[in-house]
Order: sequence, then structure tokens, then C-alpha cells
Amino acid sequence: MNKAITDGLILTPPPFSGGLDVWSREDGTPGTASYDGAADAAYVPADQDFGGCLEIQKTESLQRLRWTGETPILPGCYLRIRARVKAVSGNLPSVRIAGFAAGAGGAAVPGLVTTGPTTALTSYGEIVEVTAIVGTGNRLGVDMQWGSAAIYGHFGLDLTGATGGVVRIDDLEIEDVTSIFHRTMMDWVDVRDFGAVGDGVTDDQPAFEAADLAANGRDVLVPAGTYFLGASMTFENAVRFEGTVIADAATRLILRRNFDFPSYADAFGDEVLAFKKAFQALLHFSDHESLDLGGRRIELDAPIDMAEAADLSTYEIRRVVRNGQINCQASANWDVEVTTSQASYATTNPKELTGVANVANIPVGSLVEGTGVGREVYVTAKNIGAGTLSISQPLHAAAGTQVFTFRRFKFALDFSGFTKLSRLTFTDVDFECNGFCSGILLAPAGELFHLRDCWFTKPSDRGVTSIGLGCQDFQMDRCHFISNEQALPATDRTSIGFNVNANDAKIRDNRFQRMGTTMVLHGNGHLIVGNHWFQGDNVTDGPRVAGLVLTETNVKSVITGNYIDNSFIEWTNEHDATPDFLSEFSFGGLTITGNIFTCNDVAPWFSWLVVKPFGSDHFLQGLSVSGNTFKSLNGTIDRIDRVDTSIASLDPSRARNVTFSGNTFNSVDQPTINPVTLEFDQTGASTNWVLDVSGYLPFGGWSREVTGIVTEGAIRNTALSAVFAMPYVTTNDGAENNLVRLTWPEPVSGRVHVTARTDKPV
Repeated sequence: MNKAITDGLILTPPPFSGGLDVWSREDGTPGTASYDGAADAAYVPADQDFGGCLEIQKTESLQRLRWTGETPILPGCYLRIRARVKAVSGNLPSVRIAGFAAGAGGAAVPGLVTTGPTTALTSYGEIVEVTAIVGTGNRLGVDMQWGSAAIYGHFGLDLTGATGGVVRIDDLEIEDVTSIFHRTMMDWVDVRDFGAVGDGVTDDQPAFEAADLAANGRDVLVPAGTYFLGASMTFENAVRFEGTVIADAATRLILRRNFDFPSYADAFGDEVLAFKKAFQALLHFSDHESLDLGGRRIELDAPIDMAEAADLSTYEIRRVVRNGQINCQASANWDVEVTTSQASYATTNPKELTGVANVANIPVGSLVEGTGVGREVYVTAKNIGAGTLSISQPLHAAAGTQVFTFRRFKFALDFSGFTKLSRLTFTDVDFECNGFCSGILLAPAGELFHLRDCWFTKPSDRGVTSIGLGCQDFQMDRCHFISNEQALPATDRTSIGFNVNANDAKIRDNRFQRMGTTMVLHGNGHLIVGNHWFQGDNVTDGPRVAGLVLTETNVKSVITGNYIDNSFIEWTNEHDATPDFLSEFSFGGLTITGNIFTCNDVAPWFSWLVVKPFGSDHFLQGLSVSGNTFKSLNGTIDRIDRVDTSIASLDPSRARNVTFSGNTFNSVDQPTINPVTLEFDQTGASTNWVLDVSGYLPFGGWSREVTGIVTEGAIRNTALSAVFAMPYVTTNDGAENNLVRLTWPEPVSGRVHVTARTDKPV
């Protein structure tokens, strides 16, 4: 701002050559005496230093010189008055800039400083420049702070000290110097004022610190340029970035007052780098618990190593990333790395492969495939020197040496570089995988990783993957998974929504659309509540695949209030190095209640509940299935439950605590009920009544117990006389041990209600 330019104001007084009648020897107000015709003043037209100038002989103790013109004092405007003076002869006086502050009506404004610094003249012929700055604000460097009361001023100078001396004065200058104070008058400071260069080479971090210190609540402006930070920088004040900054991976930029992704995008000029640096700052600084992506979309063409970005290996303090989109683009950087290698496995060392050929070429985080390998087994670590690989789960039938295949999927956000990561939340983040990559790879250890209101759209292979125990207490709420394989038959899909290796997952109110498999859960203590997953296809009478896979026998888990659509729950022990039953808990600890099970256009042998033992002698020892609705559309199915005996079967003679009750069956030929109460009519008199309860007993169970017999009406003998004796019961009757025999003391006929069970309570 310069008022002489912008407003056309005349600030500088006329030269002395124009006449001395406008130069007052008093305060410059109208009617005061001037130097025109005075005996102690004269105009000198040809001074060797000044050209034209005013010569004054000091005849008064305080000799004044004031321009009678009115120089306006404007709010926010700062004026500098400057004069050059030299002593010619006689006593040497002192000199200073001075003025008269005029308020309303031209009256003097009292209480103001009206003089500038005093300078003594110490020799003849020496040119001394005296200056003073006048303005309205109380700013450092302002000599005469006149506030808002002064409207204009009469400016000039004072000669003080001894009288009798002669001085010559060059023409006075008054100039607008508001630009000097522009930085402190506006709501920002400019890093260039503190030495920042912005050439991309000079270390501008000290200048950034100085500007931030001076800002004192105002914004810091980083103007156009490229600013190199040679050390970490924390801004205590808000920052505006017109230019960009560069820094090495370990250098942190902390924006305390505007900590959000848009600010980091402005700072670094690159969205991916900005996200890395913002995440780094989130984990290294305690002032912010969350990083707001500001609704922005980050275009990603390669995985982000989140541990490398954060420059950390362990972190366990709650942090949140929210409100944005990761949009993945086509790139060869997403290509799955496939490696084959011979290795050995021993059940005595169930989570390690030994003698691994080319172990250095196998990436940590690779999916392990081979004979006897269960689903979702991953490499968690490798020891190149020892030639070993640590794996996430035991292998059920891989003892010996074989060639394994290792597939390293590429994830948009890869946390596998962390040793341990806990308490990280993503909320309202859209992961647009677009068929190019997978979503999130968890750290090998940690707890309480939380996904909330997120979208995973078309992951190529996996939505969220745990390669170790980083899924302890994993939480997922109101997330949406949309498959990249929707057009394929269910049996041809290979994608998996997510997996869990540890305990206590809480999976609530999520929606999964036509994934290959929705979830694979090891561990126990899981709560699967209020979700909807559907895996149907357009194949008429086609087979369906598992949606929820449980890979531990005693799961201590609840599946409740879900909509389970065109897929089944498969319960296995495929992550067990010795899958035959020994002394551990067998299949149990599972509650399935209040769910909606539906299917359409499926083969009649489809079932929603499938137990698949990977070893012999296992049995049910705690299963409750109650209050569910089972409905088949466009065709009926045989029953809701079955045992997959492709590897081993269950031992029905040991079933305990199994309950199927209060369920609703629609287009299901054979309901499953346990305990089941059935009505039997014996029309011809017989001593032995054989009752077939087998169809109702779950998972091909035996008729192990009868808990009640109630007769309806009289039981009559061949003479039609009422018989009051009770029969005795033979359970596990028949060749398949699934019938109930009632033996009476004589041949009788009639109707009874029998309650039979496939299990024992203890």
C-alpha cells in the first residue's frame, strides 16, 4: 500500500526554491510567522552538496521549521519524514524531525509524541540525515504514534542546543512507508522476511521457525517457491502455502493449527507424499488424535508402505484417519508377486517352514499355498540366514517337503512394516481398489484396529488382510465391500473380504456384496452381529460357497442378527497341525441366533450350516441354533445342516449340549430340531414301537437320549383294554443309531409324544 500512488495524495513538501512563505518558524498552523524575508534564513541556490537548500542561523534556543501544508494522517498508513542537514559555521546544534498533530478543527491533539530522535551535529560540512516515522499504530519502529485522534500534521524539524551556528537543510521528504509494516499490519507474516530463499537447495527451516515465532497468532505465508527443510518443523500458527516444501523421509512437518490433509497437499504439492507426511505427523505429534482428509481423493498408483511413511516400527496410541477417498489407478506396481519354493514342514514346529529355497525372494505378507495348507495362511517373517519362514497359522496336512506357492498381493495401504500397531481407526474412508489392488494389510501384531463407515470397492484379491496377530480385537462397523467378481459364478471367485487370526473380533452392521468368501475367522470370542453378506450368482440350481469360515473348533463366538444370503457358514479346524481330536475342545462354543438365512436357485443339497472336520474323532460339544429364519426361493432344499465328510466325519456318539429350537423353515424339506418332540401313531398292536426321529437330528446325529414320553389318549391292548404300564426306551436304535424303540410289556397300539435328543447335556 502506498497512498501517494493509490490515492494520489501529495505528501512531500515543495522545495525551498519555491519560496519560504510556506515554511513556518512556529508550529505551521495558519497565521504563524514564516521564514519569508527573515534575517536569520535565506535560500541558497547552489550548495555543493544539496544544490538548492535553506540556510538558517540558529537564533532561538528551540528553532522550529514547519511546512504549513497539511499532511493527512490515515489509519493504517505510516509516513517517514526525512531531512539532510550539515553545519556550516558557529556553534554546532542538534537536529530532529518534529511535527504538529492536528485534530478536529485544527486544534493540537494533546499527549502525543511530536518529535523524533535527536542527532547532534559534530563537525562542519558533514551531511547528517535525520528521520522519523509517524503513524496511527503502536508498532515497533514508529517514532511518533498518533493514534486515531490526529487528522493531519505540519512536519519539519527542530534545531536544539547552542545558538549562533549556521546550518544548511536540503529539501524535506515525506514518503509512505506502510509497506515496511505490511507484515505486522496484516493477518500473516511472510517467511521471506525472515530469510527464506525458496530455491529448493537452501535450508529454509530456520527462517520458517523465525517467521512462526514472530507470527504470534497470525498466519504464516509461504509464498511461491520450493523450500527445503533440513530439519523437522513444527508450526505453532496456521500456515498458508503458495509455494511447496521438500524434505527427506525422516523430516517431519507439523501443522498444529491447520492439521488436515488439504494443508499438507498444499505444502508438498503431491497428494501421495502429502498423505505420507500427514500420517507421519499424526503418529509423531500428540496434539491431534485424527487426520481429516477433507473429503479429498488421493490418486494412488502404488502401495504405500505406512511404516516407512511414518518412520516408525511400533505405535500404540489411538489415532484416526477420516473423511476421504483412496482411488487406485492402473499400474504395474499392483502386480501380484508369485514365487514358488521348496520347503519343509514339521508338526512339532507348527508355525515355521524350514529349508526354504530362495527364501530371500519370498516377500513377507505372502499367501502360502500348497498341499495341506488351510485358507489365509501368510508369511509373517523370514530369516534369510537360517532359510526359514514364519507363518501365521499351522498347516493341517503338510508334514514333509513340498513345493509351495507364495502370492504377495499388493495393498493400497500396507502396514506390514510395523512390528506392532494398535488403536488405529479409519472412518468414512472410501478405498476404491477398482480391480487393480487389495485394500489394507494389517501389521503382524497389535490390537484394536478399527474400520468404521468405510467402503472397499472392487478389491482385486483381498479387502482387509491380517498376516499375524494385528487383528486382535479387530473391529469393523458399518463398512461396505463390493466385489470385483460379481459377474462370475460363485465357485469361480477367489476374493476374500477379510480374515482374522486372533481373538475377539467385533464385526457389526457391515454389507458384503458377492465376494468369493466374505470372512475367514480363526481365534475365538468373536461377535458377528447385524451384517448382510450375499454371494449368489446367476447360475440356476448352482452350487454355493462358504461366506463365513470358522477355522477353530471351540470358537466361543456369537453369530446373531445377520442376513446370510446364498452362502453358508463353514466350521472347520483347518488351522491345526494335528487335526485329529486329542484332548482339546472339539467343535463347540458357538451361538447362532436371530439370523435370516436365504437362498435362491440353488441345488437341493445346499445347506447353510456345514461342519467340516479336518481330522478324526471330533464331535459337537456346545452349539445353539435358535430363533433363525431359513428360506429357500425358487426351489426347495433338503435340509439346513450337513457334515462335509470329504476328509473326516463327526463322532455322533459324543455330542453334547446341542440345541436347535425356535427356528422357522420355508421350502426346506426336513426341519432340524433338537430336542425334537414328535407325535407317533401305532395302529397295529405291537410290543416294540420303532420311532424314526433321524431326519430332525442335526448333522446326522444319533438318537442318544429320550427326555419325555407322553401318551395321548388310552394305550390299548389287543382286547382294546386300556394299558397303564409304561414302556422302556432303547436309544441309538437301528443300523445307523438314529431311531428310538419303545418296548411295552404286551402288544399295544395308540399315540405317544416322544422328546428325543441327539446329545447329552454333559
